[in-house]
Amino acid sequence: MENTLLNILFVLLLLVVTANLIRLWKPFGRSSFISSVLLIMAVIAFIALIVVRTTIGGRIPFANSYEFTLLFAGGILIFAIFVRRGLVSPLFDISVALLAILLLSVASTFSSEIRPLMPALQSGWLYAHVATAVVAYGSFALAACLGIIYLGRAQETDLSLSAVDERIYKLVVLGFTFLTIVIITGAVWAEEVWGSWWTWDPKETWSLVTWLVYAAYLHSRHSYDWKGRKSAWMVVIGFAIVMFTLFGVSVLLPGLHSYV
Repeated sequence: MENTLLNILFVLLLLVVTANLIRLWKPFGRSSFISSVLLIMAVIAFIALIVVRTTIGGRIPFANSYEFTLLFAGGILIFAIFVRRGLVSPLFDISVALLAILLLSVASTFSSEIRPLMPALQSGWLYAHVATAVVAYGSFALAACLGIIYLGRAQETDLSLSAVDERIYKLVVLGFTFLTIVIITGAVWAEEVWGSWWTWDPKETWSLVTWLVYAAYLHSRHSYDWKGRKSAWMVVIGFAIVMFTLFGVSVLLPGLHSYV
């Protein structure tokens, strides 16, 4: 059942990409509505997938790389439903769908076996840490999608570029706030499990690098009035660092956070 729902989710996302490529090539009536319906159906398929896995495993699927990547992809889709309100942009819908497809493809490389929680994960901090991470990284992902629109000058959107820039800023503020909570909850959890608040584990270090990049974005915006293309480039580069932190570090610099 889980694999069937995952396949349905893939198909729906591919339909989103196809429908919006057609919109870019030759706009047609109710094209935005069709894209909205497909995205909502994809969210429903994701929620059903999580419910099925939770029922089978007897726990919320927060425990390994496969489950986190599923939650990350689904979180992006859910947040996108709200972010795209008032934004008529095929490019945004394509970016979101392609990113979700990429994450689901990455998830498929991890083991999907449902296993009992290892001792280090048997803590209430797990849920706070992972849930806030999904919100933080999901916000950064959507900011990057909007950054792509800005850099492409996005003439197909009915919003002004200044409005797109403002949405990027709000998403970064949200993501930065939750990333701060991610780091704090991770430190408290680490002290509980390993007896140390901070060990300079590769994942911890790169999470701090990510935090500093987005802190630089916010500082530059407020202190030097960096807006527009400079800000757009910062959020796109910032999200590339997010992806390296989540996946590249686990492959190239494995450490205490390498749960697969």
